[in-house]
Amino acid sequence: MGLTRQYLRYEPAALFGLVASARAGVAFVALRGERGRYVAVPACEHVFVWDTRKGEKVLILKGLKQQVSCLCPSPDGLHLAVGYEDGAIRVFNLLSGESAITFNGHRAAVTALQYDHLGGRLVSGSKDTEVIVWDVINESGLYRLRGHKDVITQVLFLKEKNLLVTCSKDTLVKWWDLDTQHCFKTLVGHRAEVWGMALLSQEKRLITGSADSELRVWDLTYIQAVKDPDEPESKKSKGSSSPGAEEKTEEDETLELDEHPEERIVKCSKVGSIMREGRDRVVTLGTDRMGKFLACHGTDTILEVFSVLSEEEIQKKLEKKMKKARKKAKQNSEEEPERSVELSLQEEIQRVTSVKASSKIKSFDLILSPKGELKMVLLLQNNVIELYNLDLSAQVPQAVRVARITIGGHRSDVRTLAFSSDNIAILSAAAESVKIWNRLTLQCIRTMECEYALCSLFVPGDRQVILGTKTGKLQLYDLASGSLIETLDAHDGAVWSIALSPDQHGFVTGGADKCVKFWEFELVKDESSVQKRLSMKHVRVLQLDEDVLCVRYSPNQKLLAVSLLDCTVKIFYVDTLKFFLSLYGHKLPVLCMDICYDGTLIATGSADRNVKIWGLDFGDCHRSLFAHDDSVMYLQFVPKSHLFFTAGKDNKIKQWDADKFEHIQTLEGHHQEVWCLALSPNGDYVVSASHDKSLRLWERTREPLILEEEREMQREAEYEESVAKEEQPVVAGERQGETGLAGKKTIETIKAAERIMEAIELYREETEKLKEHNTICKAAGKEVPFPVNPILRAYGNITPSAYVLEVFKKVKSSELEESLLVLPFSYVPDLLRLFNEYIQQGSDVELLCRALLFLLKIHFGQITSNQMLVTVIENLKKTTISRVSEARDVLGFNMAGLQFLKREIEAKEEVTFFADATERFEEKKRKRKKKEKMVLAML
Repeated sequence: MGLTRQYLRYEPAALFGLVASARAGVAFVALRGERGRYVAVPACEHVFVWDTRKGEKVLILKGLKQQVSCLCPSPDGLHLAVGYEDGAIRVFNLLSGESAITFNGHRAAVTALQYDHLGGRLVSGSKDTEVIVWDVINESGLYRLRGHKDVITQVLFLKEKNLLVTCSKDTLVKWWDLDTQHCFKTLVGHRAEVWGMALLSQEKRLITGSADSELRVWDLTYIQAVKDPDEPESKKSKGSSSPGAEEKTEEDETLELDEHPEERIVKCSKVGSIMREGRDRVVTLGTDRMGKFLACHGTDTILEVFSVLSEEEIQKKLEKKMKKARKKAKQNSEEEPERSVELSLQEEIQRVTSVKASSKIKSFDLILSPKGELKMVLLLQNNVIELYNLDLSAQVPQAVRVARITIGGHRSDVRTLAFSSDNIAILSAAAESVKIWNRLTLQCIRTMECEYALCSLFVPGDRQVILGTKTGKLQLYDLASGSLIETLDAHDGAVWSIALSPDQHGFVTGGADKCVKFWEFELVKDESSVQKRLSMKHVRVLQLDEDVLCVRYSPNQKLLAVSLLDCTVKIFYVDTLKFFLSLYGHKLPVLCMDICYDGTLIATGSADRNVKIWGLDFGDCHRSLFAHDDSVMYLQFVPKSHLFFTAGKDNKIKQWDADKFEHIQTLEGHHQEVWCLALSPNGDYVVSASHDKSLRLWERTREPLILEEEREMQREAEYEESVAKEEQPVVAGERQGETGLAGKKTIETIKAAERIMEAIELYREETEKLKEHNTICKAAGKEVPFPVNPILRAYGNITPSAYVLEVFKKVKSSELEESLLVLPFSYVPDLLRLFNEYIQQGSDVELLCRALLFLLKIHFGQITSNQMLVTVIENLKKTTISRVSEARDVLGFNMAGLQFLKREIEAKEEVTFFADATERFEEKKRKRKKKEKMVLAML
């Protein structure tokens, strides 16, 4: 067997250059006892928590691989629920930054999350059109609700009643009774997708946003609730004849068709519409936590803010209106009885102001500060977070921008990257700016404005950088001062490529004007200062027949490779500019290429998704590799080796061996097209830039990478993925209706079921061995030592039945039902007997009862028809009822004790409060007397 070549693994080291991803929402979070200062934003697969006052990142909630698609803070402010693209939901603790709970139920991205008012339940909606209610305290799924036919856009719990409202892109708003888990009402008054909704006026009003400029308002009447005799009639205003609140529309008629006589929980009636300024669809519609302010935005830069009047304010307005009406009637000397005075919808929901952001808004959140200011945080499309304050006490409230977080990233996609010669500084340039980053701290140390940059390099000495732009200019920047020193019109079209000459005396550029230009560095006298400064001098030009896409020098500076738009690569002699070789074979243009350190190989990456490796001596193609599932955007050799990296539009970065023509490793992390990458001069670091606005740093570790193991791990990952995509197991006798089990089959649930099966098999084997051992002991007439199973010894010499319980307790609460669902029935009888034993001992009664009831539900037919299990079930019935009643008594006693302690503490606090108040009053009195004495003395 030949020697296996060892490679070193590259691991992800950091994600930077990203302020926030625009895929999910932004939310205010309570951190360090402060509300309105810290905001949580999605950042690819992580969640960043920013301090808006200092503009610093204070916490990173680390995700796995999938992108964040939804955020929702808990009512107590201690937790943050995060939904991901693969349908998983993780609940993070904001104090520790750790994730303790994971829910797997959705088959597609989570699009909506909402806690109930106590924070005990969490409801999620997804692209798979299903809604799932989760128990956060028990860490398990309660049930799945089906009924919508398109993506769920918003979900809302009602505080007082056990009801849920959901809206979807299928144009429907559905009402669900969570006691019976069924949809009892569907609102069909929308002509297009319902993009958002909010509950106002103590949940007596629903407002929905659709694909037009109307916000439709519905009055809610709860049938079961007893009507409050003191409730003002004015609250049920039917709108006015103003343009925003039509009396009767087609939508009302459609709604009336849907209102069935059997309505018994809630009645919805449309009262009118609020007209928005924007003409496009609603993107986000939401209120602050108190429900006093409503805001919405479309696909533009305007956030519209509305104030919702409380019942007291409505009553005051009505009294004023009534006064005016009486006065008018008196003046006209009218004898007719007073007409009923009503408020229009526009008077109840008043427009406060419109906030114009610096770019398109993707999401927002509102919070009312104790000072009476309305704080608004906006997440913008261009990698920016903006914070606005609205002073409500002003005559005409105007939003003032108080903070803007931008320094941590570019406004547009990074198109070029470069490493400094000391491996420490990283250059990234985009359409509007060029930034210099410190690799060690990942902090931005310089930001300079530039034109649309396409290529870049560090000038030898690392004190200046050169950018090639889309307009054909070369821009020279000085890093010490952060200023633009010189701009040259280099090409008539875009400068697509730039390459430093190996002797470091100059560089070469290739552009869309079919020219390759050679430049040299020179020192020129600056008019403004005595010292000389660096400049660029054009020395030669090579005219070609096609646009130049990429240029590269050979390490000995004898050859120049030029990639052209005609899908070929031409090799020229540098000294005479004579043609040497033509490399043809690609079906589409070569976008990137590189020459290895010894000048023997050239690798070319093309838009045809292939990478070709050529010999530079004769121009023969050594191998063509199918590299990516989309265009190969960048290619670079690792210094002093024949290994190279490629970046593709398929979101992946791959490492290859140019000698053995083997794929070594795939670096997965980016969620969108990778535009470019750069390798550090020592080969230890790779930095990459993507359309997801992030820059990622990868570090070479000392861990050896063995290809066979890598392939095996890849096959395992593919198998696990295929298992998760299989059909979900069906519960016998349960039809596919409105409701279903919350969980889904994953590789974790299968592994958990396998662990339970192995534990039961070990229990069976050990029980059989014990019987045999007892027989041998009886026959021998003396005690023979019994060999202990090594697994049981590892657990501290526990019994086989105790081992089964240990394994059972280690199954995650959120995966318990799904694990039991895939467990074969042959293991269930043993499990039931063990449950009886455990419950008798009084261990983990709650967990065991939950598992027992679920097993009885899914295997009811087989259990009831099995005569062997009749006595087991009878025994279980007795033990379970007695133990559960004991647990209930303990719980009741503890609850009563806690309530007593609470009353005691409250009483003590009141006494302390009054004592403190008296003490403060006496102190003030003493100070005042002292002051008076001093004044008298002075007089």
